[in-house]
Amino acid sequence: MLNSIEVARLLDILGNRNRRRIIELLREKPCFVTEISERLTLSPKAVIEHLSLMEREEILAFRINEKRRKYYFLSNDISIVVSLRKQDTSDTPRESGVGTKFRRSLHTLRKMVQARDDLVSRVGHLDNDIEEQVHEVAKRGKNILRTETELDLVIALSHYHLSLPDLAELTGKDEVEIIPAVKGLVTRGIVEQDGLQYRICDFYAR
Repeated sequence: MLNSIEVARLLDILGNRNRRRIIELLREKPCFVTEISERLTLSPKAVIEHLSLMEREEILAFRINEKRRKYYFLSNDISIVVSLRKQDTSDTPRESGVGTKFRRSLHTLRKMVQARDDLVSRVGHLDNDIEEQVHEVAKRGKNILRTETELDLVIALSHYHLSLPDLAELTGKDEVEIIPAVKGLVTRGIVEQDGLQYRICDFYAR
């Protein structure tokens, strides 16, 4: 049984909509950072921050697969029951126009939910298209990319400009392991460095 402080801390965590979305996604199956980022259209950095916070609170944990990628899963699921009790309003004076304002607010909420559901449906179709395109990149890159690590790096960089630590987190590999692959991609003009971050060269990005 959680004490009041622990409950308050969990409510703070669940107060963030994206953390709730991550939890719902991980209820379906374990995922790695790139997958969460793609499915929820969040930046990898934001995903990593949310995962780290929930890992510290022992909501999430991770395991490393044979490709040394971190797969996150729910180590402790969360179930919150909210009880609503009607207040006695018999002595409460009615304000003019309250009913009209309530109906308008409810109508606006319904429209917003419908718009959200439509957007989620479109994102779902886009997720499928992205997944198919990832397979297409892997197929077309066989004669250009020399290793699976290079393929993982190119796919990660096709989404965002990333630093070495970000690339290591997304691919589940050590920085020492990915540095030669990154240098090889830079040497061959596929990737270029911009300060501390790397990105796909304009020639391949077009």
